[in-house]
Amino acid sequence: MEWNFSVGPGESANERLIRQLQRPAGPVDVVIDTDTAAEIDDQFALAFLINSGDKLRLKGIHAAPFSTKEIPSPVDGMEKSYGEILNILHLMDRDDLQTLVRKGSGRYLPSETEYVDSQAARALAELAMQYTPEKPLYVICIADITNVASAILLNPEIADRIVIIWLGGNSLWWPDNDEFNISQDIAAGRVIFGCGAALVQLPCMGVVSSFTTSGPELKHWLGGKNKLCDYLIDLVFTTVARDSAIPAWTRVLWDVCAVGWLLDGGFMKDRLEHSPIPEYSRRYSIDQSRHLFRYVYHINRDLLMNTLFEKITR
Repeated sequence: MEWNFSVGPGESANERLIRQLQRPAGPVDVVIDTDTAAEIDDQFALAFLINSGDKLRLKGIHAAPFSTKEIPSPVDGMEKSYGEILNILHLMDRDDLQTLVRKGSGRYLPSETEYVDSQAARALAELAMQYTPEKPLYVICIADITNVASAILLNPEIADRIVIIWLGGNSLWWPDNDEFNISQDIAAGRVIFGCGAALVQLPCMGVVSSFTTSGPELKHWLGGKNKLCDYLIDLVFTTVARDSAIPAWTRVLWDVCAVGWLLDGGFMKDRLEHSPIPEYSRRYSIDQSRHLFRYVYHINRDLLMNTLFEKITR
């Protein structure tokens, strides 16, 4: 698909992207797109975002589809994510936020030109039109990016009115790009990397994979602090007991990092790169003539983990 990048008078596409890809100085409006029931990290990320309300004004919580061996249907994954979002809100005594929750797609993109209709896609397409290239809406996606790609295909005019922070794909130097979020819907990933929207990528293997925690650490810092923290500890230990036979385990809290980028607490290092092309062969193609995106290449694990624990133990 050929995209026509929208730019202002006298401003090139890359100039707009460079401006939008700076971390915002003040409070910003945020939508989060999450497959909350797929793993154990989305729950941490959602709570982290909600308890960062001084800087991140939550405007939408969208349930994303996912599929696994246990949950092979993406619509079932989305429905379970929707239910888990409501569960986290209840544990945090934030049932007032239920009005922001939307159900997302029940399937992945059939092609790079066809959107999948859903409450989440339509809500994002409508909400983003209230923003401008100078004051964009920030979209944190910690799942496959079907809902966001569908919103852009539904209304391409929003591409220059949003900044996407996506935890998806592996690092540019990793030997493959066979990562859960992008592999589920490569067509959607190609839309996001190709449409000219401002994109911050937090790659999984090789970058965010360093953001790990352990059982003793979770128990020490979160145990007995509140209902949510006790639930998160139980969730992690139950998942580990099911999936791992190694006693000295650690788990990656991947999705927390996407929220952390917007908080700008010195948590990570990044740089501008030319947007790669996610191929259906689960590799990147590199084209130095393509538009810019922001690529995170280092996480300050201790600083971000400390801030996470401070926020969710309130």
